[in-house]
Amino acid sequence: MIEQSPLEINTWGYSTINFFAPMSRYASAGGGPIKASREFKEMVKALHGVGIEVILDVVYNHTNEADDENPYTTSLRGIDNKVYYMVDLNNGGQLLNFSGCGNTLNCNHPMVMELILDSLRHWVVEYHVDGFRFDLASVLCRGTDGSPLDAPPIIRAIAKDDVLSRCKIIAEPWDCGGLYLVGRFPNWDRWAEWNGKYRDDLRRFIKGDPGTKGTFATRIAGSSDLYKVNKRKPYHSVNFVTAHDGFTLYDLVSYNSKHNDANGEGGKDGSNDNFSWNCGFEGETADAKIKGLRSRQMKNFHLALMCSQGTPMMLMGDEYGHTRYGNNNSYGLDTDINHFLWGKLDTRKRDHFRFFKEVIKFRCIHHVFRRENFLNKKDMTWHEDNWDNFESKFLAFTLHANNGGDVYMAFNAHDFFVKVAIPSPPANRHWFRVVDTNLESPKDFVSEGVPGIESTYNVAPYSSILLEAKI
Repeated sequence: MIEQSPLEINTWGYSTINFFAPMSRYASAGGGPIKASREFKEMVKALHGVGIEVILDVVYNHTNEADDENPYTTSLRGIDNKVYYMVDLNNGGQLLNFSGCGNTLNCNHPMVMELILDSLRHWVVEYHVDGFRFDLASVLCRGTDGSPLDAPPIIRAIAKDDVLSRCKIIAEPWDCGGLYLVGRFPNWDRWAEWNGKYRDDLRRFIKGDPGTKGTFATRIAGSSDLYKVNKRKPYHSVNFVTAHDGFTLYDLVSYNSKHNDANGEGGKDGSNDNFSWNCGFEGETADAKIKGLRSRQMKNFHLALMCSQGTPMMLMGDEYGHTRYGNNNSYGLDTDINHFLWGKLDTRKRDHFRFFKEVIKFRCIHHVFRRENFLNKKDMTWHEDNWDNFESKFLAFTLHANNGGDVYMAFNAHDFFVKVAIPSPPANRHWFRVVDTNLESPKDFVSEGVPGIESTYNVAPYSSILLEAKI
């Protein structure tokens, strides 16, 4: 038996051989394919038993069969290369590479469409998954010659399929060939999207980039500029700050640059456009002031995410501050870089984890953050007369509840205190402070609220507050 190094393993499973089975290596104790299949079904059943749906990340944009320079024929290339892959017929049938992985599945060819649809139905019928997230879904919007299609047959077929009709379908609306479709992904009013503009705009505002307040406001209000069209709803925007690829939340506030040497690609892999800020020092530090600022920034990101209109998505491990030490493309590392560290979670349960958990709970019980339709003037008031000030990095607003339980929020991305006038609460109500990210745990989140809020509030640098109107 030849021992593999971590770099010879695609830990994420993004190098597909078979679209109808879970990776056998995911079985416990090296149990093999049958055990992997059975354990996957048991996992889905257990999650359903506690009210958790399962969304499967699927990669129909490329396979493991590599490129023309290093061909690795295991299946489709040997059956019919020109049918299953996009090729350049004007260049000797060379493979087109819109996936960044050497080949591109020819998704809108009738035979490949049938393969994809059969695979999706199999995961629903046999494994009972509740939906799918499509990696580099813009590949599925290309014709057989690689050109973009306005109405891709495979996208429509997935949206209209009887078996898939109950499933959630989510697109990562870009690919490695530059087809960026955020807000423009062909959708038939069914497809949701990873909102990449939400990620970028939140990162830039929270870290204090000038000129970003307006776009930050648009994103937390539901990105109506992108999704208020036809019958689309705010929930079609999947809002996120971090994902499996890219920085973790801890690394987002700890590194200015990627540190990918461990990947064995000379640091050339991974995105260079991270919109991150290390808060004054690159990487690990014992400086209490920097560590405190990083903690505030992580809480600011989480509060903004959970209080935005749309569907929030967070990265596993961010709830305890998982670090990959600046690696933003850890696909090949089967180590603690990618493992969930339960011991680390235990050490953070009373502070960082507690804050994250309580904010999620607060979102779940307050309808003002989960509007079915896009916000109108009755739903929200902006406390802002400084929209055109490029240097302004402070934003405050009130979300109005039908029962009078309004929520006031303010985000300060300046490096100085901002003394803000607090609007009057609804009749017969008073403001209670629920969140102030500048405070230490457990004062940073008080579920019942802290009374005594006066007509002004001094919002600390790089911090955010949430007030609730209560009787």
